[in-house]
Amino acid sequence: MPHNLISRPRKDTLPLTVLDAARVDGWRKRITASQRAWLERTGFTGRPGSSAMLPDRAGGAGEAVFVTGSDTDVWSWSTLAARLPKGSYRIAGRLSRALAHDAALGWGLAAYEFTRYRAAKISRPALVWPTNADHAAVTAMLDATALLRDLINTPAEDMGPSELAGEARKVGRKFKARIKVTTGDALLKANYPMIHMVGRASDDAPRLIDMRWGARGPRVTLVGKGVCFDTGGLDLKPAAGMLRMKKDMGGAAHAIALGQLIMAAKLPVRLRVMIGAVENAVAGNAYRPWDVLQTRKGITVENANTDAEGRLVMGDCLAEVCREKPDMLLDFATLTGAARVAVGTGIAAVFANDDDLYAELEKHGEKTSDPLWRLPLHEPYRALLDSKVADISSASDGPFGGAITAALFLQEFVDEDVPWAHFDIMAWNTANRPGRPTGGEAQGLRAAFGAIEARFGL
Repeated sequence: MPHNLISRPRKDTLPLTVLDAARVDGWRKRITASQRAWLERTGFTGRPGSSAMLPDRAGGAGEAVFVTGSDTDVWSWSTLAARLPKGSYRIAGRLSRALAHDAALGWGLAAYEFTRYRAAKISRPALVWPTNADHAAVTAMLDATALLRDLINTPAEDMGPSELAGEARKVGRKFKARIKVTTGDALLKANYPMIHMVGRASDDAPRLIDMRWGARGPRVTLVGKGVCFDTGGLDLKPAAGMLRMKKDMGGAAHAIALGQLIMAAKLPVRLRVMIGAVENAVAGNAYRPWDVLQTRKGITVENANTDAEGRLVMGDCLAEVCREKPDMLLDFATLTGAARVAVGTGIAAVFANDDDLYAELEKHGEKTSDPLWRLPLHEPYRALLDSKVADISSASDGPFGGAITAALFLQEFVDEDVPWAHFDIMAWNTANRPGRPTGGEAQGLRAAFGAIEARFGL
């Protein structure tokens, strides 16, 4: 029973009546007087998002009812799945295609639990696949989201650069993708000096993961920040700041999961997924503040702070993938705390050099309950990255506009004629909600896939 979705009713399956809020009064008139009295006693409001169980003639559970409205989304269905008693349900009647999709997806997301280190504790009811739901599309999204969450939730002891490369290989093998992993000092020979410098202090050597799939079609390229643990380096984080840093490879998890979605859908594109996988550790050979770094781009970077390491790793990746002039380039990174100050933890901050690309992302974010907010690539702030000794500094020396200056740094490695969007994400739920448990989370995944599928799909 993957994701608590079942193909046919069981003996215990109860009907689930789904009503638009405008139809509730008419429905009340059609049910029995005892059922109306029951609803009144149990506090059923009939407003969007409300639900209730109705008794059968013997006094047992007879059916469920759920009220929808204009704001009903994926998470409304997750909440319903968490609220209803255990057992199984089937939706009575036929939902629209969009509502059926959200119902199945939300129900499946509510079933997620990270179980690598303990037995499952959550027990949710099952749902018969709604008529009109696209089984393959919903299952692919649930599988990709579960993979992404599992990767982020796994602690660094079991998800370092070597293990992250192994997980990418698993996905690649499943879809017969070509994958190359460049490790340790080989990164210097291959001219990825920033990835090597950031990761060289760890006993798990830095890696460049390069996955390709598809022989023809437009080029879609995904880049992910794969900092598997971030101590801050010599600019050491305090204990509280280091606590969640297993999630600092959340960008890589997004790139892998989005790549899996594209391959599962068999989109007619040439996909490339590139990840710089490192651990930002402290040792005698750790890189230092004010070191000047060579780059794949050929420019020099003065390292302002060893805790601004992700943009360095990303820079080498972006410079490489732009050589092929992709038709769409998306990168994902848990890059700045400043983005969280700007938009909070539940919204992906997005920077884009192409208005049409962002418009498509925003459209599909709204459609899929995957909120995005655009921040500006404000060119005057580029002066804040000026260095006295190198072509550019990795960070400004002031406390303001940190998400923007980080994005401007990345833009230095992106060719102007490549349509590019940068997702600065939290990749973590700080509170426990139905369908969104505390821990690793997908942000921008559904929006990005929707935009890619709409532009390049069959």
